[in-house]
Amino acid sequence: MQDGSASDVAMNARRSLELLSGHRSSTLLWIPSAMNELAAKAIDRRPIATRNRKWAQSATAWLASRNASPNAISIAGMCACIAAGLALGLTSVEYNRIFWLVAALGAQLRLTANMLDGMVALASGRDSKVGELYNEGSDRVSDAAVFIGAGYAWGGNVALGYIATILAIFTAYVRAAGKIAGGPNEFCGPMAKQHRMLVITVACLYSVVVPRSWQIFHFVDFDVGVMSLALALIIAGCVITVLRRFRRIARALR
Repeated sequence: MQDGSASDVAMNARRSLELLSGHRSSTLLWIPSAMNELAAKAIDRRPIATRNRKWAQSATAWLASRNASPNAISIAGMCACIAAGLALGLTSVEYNRIFWLVAALGAQLRLTANMLDGMVALASGRDSKVGELYNEGSDRVSDAAVFIGAGYAWGGNVALGYIATILAIFTAYVRAAGKIAGGPNEFCGPMAKQHRMLVITVACLYSVVVPRSWQIFHFVDFDVGVMSLALALIIAGCVITVLRRFRRIARALR
């Protein structure tokens, strides 16, 4: 979401909520005088263009009209990633393409939940510091579940899985440390959360459609699996991301 569209998203969700509920917003959880404040808070969130999509706003309105808990949405996204990690690990125990599909779906559900929890919180006026804690905590568990699972997956590498986990958490740590120090909430990539999940999703979908023999690449002196390549890409991208975030935050604090 671009900075200037935060209020538009909230207003569109408000109109959709009125249509779904059959009531004016004043009888619901809306606080019109706080709309500008909520929009200002949204500016400091991760920019996600999908927030402006009609389906995302309709889903937000539907969840808000049913008093869905933003924290429960965060937890649901974490559970999707835990399921994805287990499915990845199972690919090396009993090879079945459905496991790759479950892993890809879990990674994308995590991103969807991460988007909707904040939108629902803003739309229903329930955003809070506790919500940030749920969001950040569930994100770290989600990264660990997926990357450790990827390390144990068919064609994966256990060491790379743990290294990817550590670096993914460190990218979030740099962002959080910068914010605590008074800097901006820096979400730059090239391997931010959505990019990491995209790499895993693409690797899983590739493994769904190609023969098992195509999931291992044979070189002169060694063999490497698709999932190992995905983890290596994530590791390299996380290193660059950490350096970029550190530099941008340091420049802002000067």
